[in-house]
Amino acid sequence: MVVAADPSVLRGVPEFFENEVAECLAARTEALATFRELGPPDLCHIIKTNPKTQVKDIGSYHYVLGTDASSSATLAAYLNSLTYSMGSVGGKPNPWKIRSGTYCCYNAFSRVDIRVEVRIPGGVDAYAVDIRGDRHPIENTATWQESHVSAVLRSILDDNEEPDGNDGEPLLGLRKFDPLPTLAAEKKFLEAAQGEFWKGWQLGTEPEVQNATFCSNHLTNGIIKYFADAGRIGEAAKFFQTMYEKDAEVGAVLARVHLDTDEEIKAVEVLYNALKRNPSSHGLLLVQIDFLKKKKKLDMALKLAKLAVTYAPTEFTTWHKLTEVYIEMGDFESALLSLNACPMFAYCERDSHRMPAPARTHLPLKPDPATLKPNDDPKTVPVSNGTVNDENDPREDEVHPELKRLAYLSLRGTFSKAYSLLVRIASKVGWDELLRHRSNVFVMEEEYRIHRAIVEEGDKTADLAKKAELNSSPAPLPITPTSGEGDDESDEAKENDGDKDAKDEGGIELASAGMEAISLEDDVDASAPSPTLAKPEKASDSVAKPATSPTSPTGEKKGKLSIDELMRKAGAETGVDAAENGSAQAPNPRGPRRSVSFSFKNKRLCDKWLDNQFMILYQDIRLYSLLKQEIAAYKNQPGAGANVLTYRKTGAEWEVYGELAERLEHPDDAKEAYRLCLSQKFSIKSWLKLLEMSANEGDIGETLKAVAKLVAILDRSFVETTYPGPIARNLFKLIRRHGLAKVQNALISMNLPQHEYRLITRYFEYAELFSVVGSKW
Repeated sequence: MVVAADPSVLRGVPEFFENEVAECLAARTEALATFRELGPPDLCHIIKTNPKTQVKDIGSYHYVLGTDASSSATLAAYLNSLTYSMGSVGGKPNPWKIRSGTYCCYNAFSRVDIRVEVRIPGGVDAYAVDIRGDRHPIENTATWQESHVSAVLRSILDDNEEPDGNDGEPLLGLRKFDPLPTLAAEKKFLEAAQGEFWKGWQLGTEPEVQNATFCSNHLTNGIIKYFADAGRIGEAAKFFQTMYEKDAEVGAVLARVHLDTDEEIKAVEVLYNALKRNPSSHGLLLVQIDFLKKKKKLDMALKLAKLAVTYAPTEFTTWHKLTEVYIEMGDFESALLSLNACPMFAYCERDSHRMPAPARTHLPLKPDPATLKPNDDPKTVPVSNGTVNDENDPREDEVHPELKRLAYLSLRGTFSKAYSLLVRIASKVGWDELLRHRSNVFVMEEEYRIHRAIVEEGDKTADLAKKAELNSSPAPLPITPTSGEGDDESDEAKENDGDKDAKDEGGIELASAGMEAISLEDDVDASAPSPTLAKPEKASDSVAKPATSPTSPTGEKKGKLSIDELMRKAGAETGVDAAENGSAQAPNPRGPRRSVSFSFKNKRLCDKWLDNQFMILYQDIRLYSLLKQEIAAYKNQPGAGANVLTYRKTGAEWEVYGELAERLEHPDDAKEAYRLCLSQKFSIKSWLKLLEMSANEGDIGETLKAVAKLVAILDRSFVETTYPGPIARNLFKLIRRHGLAKVQNALISMNLPQHEYRLITRYFEYAELFSVVGSKW
């Protein structure tokens, strides 16, 4: 770790120091071929030198999001601004100087890495590096336009500041700026995005969508997210209107935007005209389904959902929507069947590259204002190194091993979406009723075990009957063949016997092969072809089909009799023989056989992934129920306070329980757990969760309290971004609901410190500048 007084570090900028100069650039070049979508955050690498000593040059790097990448001049300006971050040492000039720097920005359209190299003093060199590591000069402006759009989309879609950002592992050393700080910058980006719109499918799309389209890709999703989080979704309609005139498929996005702005008539007109031009677009049907669900026309929505599945059977979104409709209709068994049919995709993680282990790390952190003396100036107090979480008690970060091994933590993409649907069903009907629906539609293990036992017993009965038939038949008289005719007849008889044996063996193998070729129906003809798994509606008939026995000496085929009839017939014949012989029959040590009556009709085989999700749900419900019982037991104790359990659980454990209650759709319990966590330790994740819950409820006081705490912490970490981000998104929810004037008055009444008040007013200034809904009243 770097000490705070080290003159080689940048003031207020996170840094990772290299063991060898430029090793991070080599690692990024090697990883270029692995980037599939938008690429990783921009990389800024600098080389520092100290001419007054014999110390060798040192290299350091950090990550950046939000920088203007529309030209080499803007990237060079950022590198030049870092020279002003080399602070003085004890009032004297800093002996360390920045000798050169390289800024790397990935162009997701052309699949090249744009690099700008600045030499101080000296010139600027811009070039592109392909996946093979070869350099190419940048000769056209289209490359810079693609780089600009790629950089803005990475900043908009970045979730590093979200509660579960970057798949639960926030990226350290990231410096983020507002990608579009002014209206002019926003207009410039929209013009560039309009030029690159028809290539947007090359950027990839959400992990729940298999194939990127014009209406589902990172470019379209980024624009929608940028305007929707700010409550300016109407501005997006102007952008997509031009695109819709060229391709009807964009009508799905335009209609959804109109619905979000409560312009339903325009949305219906767009859907009507778009479907006439492209009737087989499942994206248009999905928008119609959402509109019909909102209007409680579930029967019509169901027909469209089935049609969407027909048009796009390999897409998860269509099956997901069909399951949602079934849940809304209360048809939970059909919902389970459609959920089981969902195509699941392997989760594709965000583009990133592994860096060599740094020699040392510098993460600047301002001192806590609460620890300063009245006469201390925060600007003169030395900056420490580390993160806010380092100030917590290490014991509060301990988690029980069972909570660490929660299987839900490994669910991503389509599996996480499917689990949410399963939780929704369980929250509506309860766990016991969910299991009953599950046993009604899926083949259970007990049923399969009984079925296998019956099949095996049927095979043994058929073998015994065959042996008894062979032993009781009289031996044929020997006949000496004459001439070639006898030889032909004997050969033909051998062939017939061979075919018959092959058929018998094949029948036995078919019975023991598995559930695909067996049926428990007694009236099924043995000669009928067994259905296959290609027709799931007949899968129940292909579960248990007993093997057929050879023809009896009396000419009756026993294969058409059920197992019970064969056993009863065999028992009756044995009893008659025993009565005739006058001898007592020995008792059967296995006892009388009990007839088991059940059928696999209309049942399916549950996929392994869905069966695993039932186990995950059981584990979550079990832990949640145990926690509720423990809380109730301690709260009911005489003289016990509401926070008696804070001495029984660590802060990290309360945070895990909060997530558990939230995904099981118990928001009140989740809020209580997050508050208990914050009473024992500081957690940005818990504060962000409480912020979102309070904003959704419209609670101005609790929302502003969380905002004040978060902006103070982010300021200590030198985070300067305003929008997009979770704080701005939730504040704008309040402004849209209550108006800017009311929220401002509530903030004034809180009597916050002047520094925190100024930090919060940045969001109000943004709302006024970009005309967020509610900023005028």
